[in-house]
Amino acid sequence: MSDLAVVIVTWNVRDLALDALRSLFADLDANGPDADVYVIDSASSDGTAAAIAAAFPQVKLIASTENLGFGRANNVALRQIGFGENTNRPLPKAVYLLNPDTITHAGATRLLYDTLLSDAKLGLVGAGLEYEDGSFQHSAFHFPGLRQLWVEFFPTPGRLVDSPFNGRYPRALYEAGQPFTVDFTLGATMVLRREVIEQTGMFDENFFMYCEEIDLAWRIHEAGWDVCCVPSALVTHLSGQSTGQARPQSIINLWTSRLLLYRKHHPAWKVMLARLMIAVGMWLMARKTENLTLREAYQTMQSKALGQQ
Repeated sequence: MSDLAVVIVTWNVRDLALDALRSLFADLDANGPDADVYVIDSASSDGTAAAIAAAFPQVKLIASTENLGFGRANNVALRQIGFGENTNRPLPKAVYLLNPDTITHAGATRLLYDTLLSDAKLGLVGAGLEYEDGSFQHSAFHFPGLRQLWVEFFPTPGRLVDSPFNGRYPRALYEAGQPFTVDFTLGATMVLRREVIEQTGMFDENFFMYCEEIDLAWRIHEAGWDVCCVPSALVTHLSGQSTGQARPQSIINLWTSRLLLYRKHHPAWKVMLARLMIAVGMWLMARKTENLTLREAYQTMQSKALGQQ
């Protein structure tokens, strides 16, 4: 068993996944640490599993016959590694959950791993992210509340959109290049300490897609661990390449998960306000679009927001 296990979940992103693995293995070979790499493919129809098996025989490939969603697929890999079992199997010191739409920069994996293990209070760290053109991408956020919902749906001054009002951390923290404590890191790059997984458990499989990383980070904080962004560990994140393939369903998945997240982690009064804001917001979105499929998705979420208990 290596010190680090890397888990990548794929769904119809063959070429992106191959690029992600090339950059990851180049970084691991040059800078370490020793790692076992797991890929779980969620019934891709574009030949992803076969292509990975041919190009990277060292990958521990798990080919699912159904689309499991992000959290459930990661849980399958975590169980394959040995978590959640009453056995004496050796476990890695850390697990790195990495999106397939990423390009790892030199030294990023080692820096994430070393930062996590250098502080006994740290349970989760995430990388600094940039877009494909090299521009800045927010990598970490405050836990979502009512203010973020307001920004999603209603007119808001631009200065508040890219600010703590909307859950953002100041750009100066990223530019300083030093690790800083956050509520949660984006799910594209999450390195978890072994003891954290053992203590807090795996992903909540009620989240099919979206918000599962927020829920996990919330539980990690509640268990007494810190979460940190490491901006000098740089990863290019192409963002939304899998979910963008099914946009109307992605809208339903996103807001179903957001409602579930609010119900799990906010008091009843805040959940009621959140449901009302989502319902009104979805009504406004449906009015604006002429796309009948999107309109149906918005109306579905309006009904769920009004009717969910």
